[in-house]
Amino acid sequence: MALFDLPLAELETYSPEVREPADFDDFWGSTLASAARHDPLLSVSPVDTGLELVETCDVTFTGFDGQPIRAWHSRPAGSRGTALPAVVEYLGYGRGRGLPVERLVWPCAGFAHLLVDTRGQGGQYGSGGDTPDPVGSGPSGPGFLTQGLEHPATAYLRRLYTDAARAVDAVRALPDVDGDRVAVVGNSQGGALALVAAALTGEVAALLASAPMLCHVERTLAITDADPHAEIVRYLSVRRQVADRVLSSLSYFDGVHFARRTTTPALFATGLRDSICPPSGVFAAFNALAAADKEMVVYPFNHHEGGDAHHTVRQLSWVRERLAR
Repeated sequence: MALFDLPLAELETYSPEVREPADFDDFWGSTLASAARHDPLLSVSPVDTGLELVETCDVTFTGFDGQPIRAWHSRPAGSRGTALPAVVEYLGYGRGRGLPVERLVWPCAGFAHLLVDTRGQGGQYGSGGDTPDPVGSGPSGPGFLTQGLEHPATAYLRRLYTDAARAVDAVRALPDVDGDRVAVVGNSQGGALALVAAALTGEVAALLASAPMLCHVERTLAITDADPHAEIVRYLSVRRQVADRVLSSLSYFDGVHFARRTTTPALFATGLRDSICPPSGVFAAFNALAAADKEMVVYPFNHHEGGDAHHTVRQLSWVRERLAR
């Protein structure tokens, strides 16, 4: 993919006006208050993975409306009795939590790790997911983004974002976790969910968001034909009469608004050739962050993969500094 977005010098100062609902805070405040009526943890069960250096539990916690969400909780073997810093990891679009042997960087680095399943997803790539979405919707396009999207209260994204925030409550409720040292991390959809969790809970110590999607949504829809944002374009190409309603609904889920409410130390990343989550959207959210401690890592020759494992090494060093006692 060739360079297609704004020049880097413009991206670094890019702070667009993004429509924000007048009742944004009330909407999310009432949504979270309703979810908080339910205890965060439903079950924690040890599983035998065949690994000797990492131990894992199958966790079920309560997400939106108390609905069960699955996760893997992994930590270094023999670390029970020690309150470890924790990393909550959210997954990319279409992926489920898979198998507990797949994502071992964080527990092998000495952290308690909560790998959060994504409701309804897990059938696109990877090793599957285990959390159904029990809520139906009206007309929608293929995928998940347009489900119930004609009103923010019925949108799939409302449930997904609430699950992300509740995952922080869940990891802080687990035994032998230092609830004051929790980081949230993700790429693409996972990056968006990490940003949302940091904003909605206000209780995390570090935010690592790579190529977060659904940032500056209206511009993103205008400049990319790539999925998953293209699901919305295709939907509106058929349901032309609801375009204003859908764009208004999407404003409740735009990452820029969550960034404005985020004071958590943050490490962001973008590839300048990324047509899936364009750099202008990522920079719009990054530049809106209220955090004094924030860093953007730019990969000029990369697409959606960004820095890949090189960036993981950078994340490990960065997060250790923020979660050190």
